[in-house]
Amino acid sequence: MNRREAIQRVTYLLGGVLSAPLMAGAMGEVLNTGESVAVTADQTALLAEVADIIIPTTGTPGAKAAGVEKFIVRVMRDCYEKADQEKFYAGLAKLDADSQAKFGKGFVALPLDQKNEMVKQSTVDNKAFFLTMKGLTVTGYFTSEIGATQALEYLPIPGKFEACIPIKPGQKAWAI
Repeated sequence: MNRREAIQRVTYLLGGVLSAPLMAGAMGEVLNTGESVAVTADQTALLAEVADIIIPTTGTPGAKAAGVEKFIVRVMRDCYEKADQEKFYAGLAKLDADSQAKFGKGFVALPLDQKNEMVKQSTVDNKAFFLTMKGLTVTGYFTSEIGATQALEYLPIPGKFEACIPIKPGQKAWAI
């Protein structure tokens, strides 16, 4: 396999995992110059809670600490068309409505175990929303300062390039 073939295969692989709007958002580009959905403070708080279930605080800060909800709002506004934004926020509203119907409280007010249950349920009942939310959360987290410096191994001034070096047990993956 030559270099060109390898690049094509990696591109096909990543193309199936990361959408163009998501990559554009990570790069800080603006694809949507048209109308956008107005996002309320309640929706932003709900996004923060859902993102924090996807990447919770453990030995490192979670998605909420990294401000992933701000990334999600910006990428949705700048990189997704209004119809896609409406579908995404409708999925977010469905998660909150399902929480209200099942537990008598909105998602934000639920205890941790019930939040986990609702997010697991959304992987089946609200799959399109969940997949978009997960992609945005993971990208937002690992491109944030917290994700890149505390969850990943970060070397601000790298030394010489060493291609294939073994990773020690317990060592974090390297930030790009």
